[in-house]
Amino acid sequence: MNLYVNRELSWLKFNERVLEEAENREVPLCERLNFVSIYQSNLDEFFMVRVGSLMDQMLLSRDMRDNKTNMTAEEQIKAVAKNVRQLNRRKDAVYAELMDTLEGYGVRLVDFRKIGSGESAELERYFDTEIAPLTSPTTVGRRQPFPFLQNKHIYAVAVLAGKNGQEKLGIIPCGTGVIPRMIPVPGHKGAYMLSEELILHFLPKVFSGSKVVSKSLIRVTRNADIDADALYDEDLDYRDFMEKLIKRRRRLAPVRLELSRELDSDIVKTLCAYTDVQPDHVFRSGSPLDLSFLFRIQDDLRQRSELFYGKRFPQRSSRFRPDVPVMQQIREKDRLLSYPYESMKPFLDFLQEAANDPDVISIKMTLYRVARHSKIVESLIEAAENGKSVVTLVELKARFDEENNIEWSRRLEDAGCQVIYGLDGYKVHSKLCLVTRSGKDGTEYYTQIGTGNYNEKTARLYTDFSLMTADPAIGLEATAVFQALAKGEFVENSRHLLVAPHCLQNRILGMIEDEINTAKQEKPAYIGVKINSLTDKSIIDKLIEASQAGVKIDLIVRGICCLLPGIPGKTDNIRVISIVGRFLEHSRMYIFGTEERQKIYISSADFMTRNTLRRVEVAAPVLDPELRRRLGEMFRLMLSDNRQARQLLPSGEYVRVRSRENPCNAQEFFYEQAYEQAASDTPEPAEQPKSTGAVLPSAGIKAAFGPPAEPKSTGGVFRWFVNCMHSFGKRKGESL
Repeated sequence: MNLYVNRELSWLKFNERVLEEAENREVPLCERLNFVSIYQSNLDEFFMVRVGSLMDQMLLSRDMRDNKTNMTAEEQIKAVAKNVRQLNRRKDAVYAELMDTLEGYGVRLVDFRKIGSGESAELERYFDTEIAPLTSPTTVGRRQPFPFLQNKHIYAVAVLAGKNGQEKLGIIPCGTGVIPRMIPVPGHKGAYMLSEELILHFLPKVFSGSKVVSKSLIRVTRNADIDADALYDEDLDYRDFMEKLIKRRRRLAPVRLELSRELDSDIVKTLCAYTDVQPDHVFRSGSPLDLSFLFRIQDDLRQRSELFYGKRFPQRSSRFRPDVPVMQQIREKDRLLSYPYESMKPFLDFLQEAANDPDVISIKMTLYRVARHSKIVESLIEAAENGKSVVTLVELKARFDEENNIEWSRRLEDAGCQVIYGLDGYKVHSKLCLVTRSGKDGTEYYTQIGTGNYNEKTARLYTDFSLMTADPAIGLEATAVFQALAKGEFVENSRHLLVAPHCLQNRILGMIEDEINTAKQEKPAYIGVKINSLTDKSIIDKLIEASQAGVKIDLIVRGICCLLPGIPGKTDNIRVISIVGRFLEHSRMYIFGTEERQKIYISSADFMTRNTLRRVEVAAPVLDPELRRRLGEMFRLMLSDNRQARQLLPSGEYVRVRSRENPCNAQEFFYEQAYEQAASDTPEPAEQPKSTGAVLPSAGIKAAFGPPAEPKSTGGVFRWFVNCMHSFGKRKGESL
């Protein structure tokens, strides 16, 4: 029996789970709109990156096969196209349902079949005066070649019949950036027409010298998978080279053609020939080709709070005292922040302190994705201007963030920071910050290791962990990481940190082997992992071996999972769930061993070959017993989620985990807990007694399945938490 799932098809299963949130009537209406838009933008990037990569593989060798399912690139592309057509039909259906429902709230998206002659005349006048003068129509012929179609831009295409009976194509770009996307319908408050539909309707006016035989809106998606390292010339300035490469990517070959209307097959073949798209990669869409306008509709309905999730704001962490310097608190003991439930402010304060502390010698940091208006980078600039040694590794190959990173690298250099750009052939994806300070007892090291980017915006939307420690052993190993990066080398050995590409996968495999040996001694053995994706075949095969040895394994994998659980005699000791909900699950956590000998790491690395062997990644051990207990409880709570979780079956299908008796929404639980702790009048004292390890739940049993409640007493809610843990225990038959 096959134990593996193809990577691309598993990713489509993830996007199906996103689409399910749009279909879920328990989700507020405007949030469902958001999930439809996310589904589409996810799919756009999937075609640009993954399908583009498969098409490149086909050019290299038609015999190249996936190492888990033995599928060729061509077979994968065909399977992807089939699955996407099925999913898109569901997307079109839920979009139509949502737009019908919106009409009950006074918002309508109309076409000319849904408005009267008076409104039509008003829109025609608007087209004549405001849109037609801004259009740039093209008629394709011998003297006018087919125009270049920008990636993901919408074009109106008409099949034109001339007086001589010959047919030509007429094309008008619709996304000029000047014309508003949503055009109000005169006399009808809340009624809009999309600008591309208005242009499409009046094509006969634009091409008045010909008869419009048929017409459609079209959109191409271009390959964005470009190998920067393979093309780089050492004689070029790396930053200038990346800028040119970004411009080149905009002109790469199309991988998909979308149509808004049915066209004659001969016309489709003609469009395929002009755009160099294979006929199998043409998709007919029953909903708009670009759903980004849905955010505008959400803005129009902001006053209707019932259409949105209840407001949530990251809370002050009770584990930090506001009146004490952050570095002093980190010296006392290790600290952990859990985003988005807790605010990023303690870390921002930490950087500001470092920038202005006269005893701080240096700040070193890896930057993969940062906000467009980054307080973090501003603190680094301030530190450099204050005379600190500031070293930043800016990853210019962070896909789709290259331009932002290039701009920040210039600003950092201008301020006097030393900027380095990583290693040939390897992205630096680690989230590592090191502050070195001259203390009264010698050199002090303050190390922060995160699971997510140094981005204030995504810290409010993604779940992530941020560990801060003054452990000198961790600091020295972080120093070794930065020294290796500055020399263009890799860390070859490390004791505490797991540092890819040479000291992460092998250490993970070693800890799995330890659990296998424990199980063979008939002792309880356990592995718990929370990651975004699982594709690394070496790790997958080792997990299968562990399952066969009797190791109990829980995997929380948000996205791609290439391992099938529950196969008798093979993976029947493995359980896989995926949590897809209001916040993007982004944190990574590795747990090895039962509670009395447990090792816990947080990391920037998924279990993907690209992370374990082709990137610089860092995983850090959580050494503080209280923090280990906290993370263990959080992991167990996520395993108990029966509102947002889906369980992966041996068939490869995902099913929702549901329980009416003990509803448990992990994300809402953690937010309620953060609200309650922030509302406490007694922040954590300097010398706190060791915790018993119990994570007391916060207020609001309704938060498990509904809008967030105001903080209230914990009376009765502790029983709910115990029930969650009890139901988890009944499923697993044991605790961690």
